[in-house]
Parts: sequence; structure tokens; C-alpha cells
Amino acid sequence: MSRLRVFAEDQPATPLLATTDHAGIARELRPLGVDFEQWQAAAPVKPGDSPETIMAAYREDIDRLVGERGFKSVDVVSIAPDNPKREEMRAKFLDEHFHKEDEVRFFVAGSGLFTLHVGERVYELLCEAGDLVSVPDGTTHWFDMGPEPSFVAIRFFTEPDGWVGHFTGTDIAGRFPRYEPGAN
Repeated sequence: MSRLRVFAEDQPATPLLATTDHAGIARELRPLGVDFEQWQAAAPVKPGDSPETIMAAYREDIDRLVGERGFKSVDVVSIAPDNPKREEMRAKFLDEHFHKEDEVRFFVAGSGLFTLHVGERVYELLCEAGDLVSVPDGTTHWFDMGPEPSFVAIRFFTEPDGWVGHFTGTDIAGRFPRYEPGAN
């Protein structure tokens, strides 16, 4: 179940807010410029399906988003728990960073934890199958796919180099719990 928890940046053990209500999550994130929506597949899809099959199942929403936002490329990424580079891939995104374009991800299957650091607040967003999140460019955040990552996601890009992570060098991400599916 999708979930949003909001913390004071200096109180990582005590959420100020916790909700699993999709409308409430979207309402809480909207003032930050973060879009959160749910999509339904037009046809059944599952991990292991081809990128073409996955994109065809969400074609209407993909086309709408591309038309609204001007994305130049869309792809599908799939990461399984037995990936030999899973630890390296997880570590790559665990430190606070930002991008010079919006980070837009739709979770076809599986889950991941986006944590946004805005002002003196930390917004921990657990995304699961059916969730689309759009994090505005320049928003500091980190992403945790868990120790045994298992997800399929559709990614949207404006420029090939716009998605490069620019790391802040702070230790804030290390002060908040890591994503352990089933434990949070």
C-alpha cells in the first residue's frame, strides 16, 4: 500500500503525518510541486513482459503525460532481487541529490521509497504498483529500492544528461531508516 510519512528533518523517528490515502498523499505533496497519481493498465502486465507490452498497457497515460510535459524519451527499467549488481545499484541513489530535470517514475510492479528533503521537512513516499510520482527538478531527495530490489518502472526523460544526480554531500539520508519491504 502506498504511504506518505512526513518528518521534521531533525526527528527521523517520529512522523508528523502518516497516511495511506492516495488523495491525501497527492494533496500533501502538491504544494511541493510533486505530482502523485494512480494509473490503471488497459491490459494485464507482469514483470518479465517486454517493454513494448508494458508501454502499450499504459499508452493513454504515457501519451497524455508526454503531451503535457514535453518528454523526449520514455523507457522501462526492470530490476529483480537476483540482480548481481543490486547492492551497487541501491547504493547509487541512497545519498541526497537532485536533478536538473523532473524525475518522473511510474511503478508498474514492485515498490521503492522516494524520500524528499524540502525545507525543514522530510517526505517519505512509498511508491507501489500503479503509482506515478513526479519530483520537480532541483528537489533534493534520495531513492531506496531495498536490499532485494523488485520493481518494474516506466521512466520519462526530457534530456539525456538532465537526469544526472548532483549530490549535496549532506548526511541526512543516513539519519532516516532504509527501505526494508514489509518492515516499515
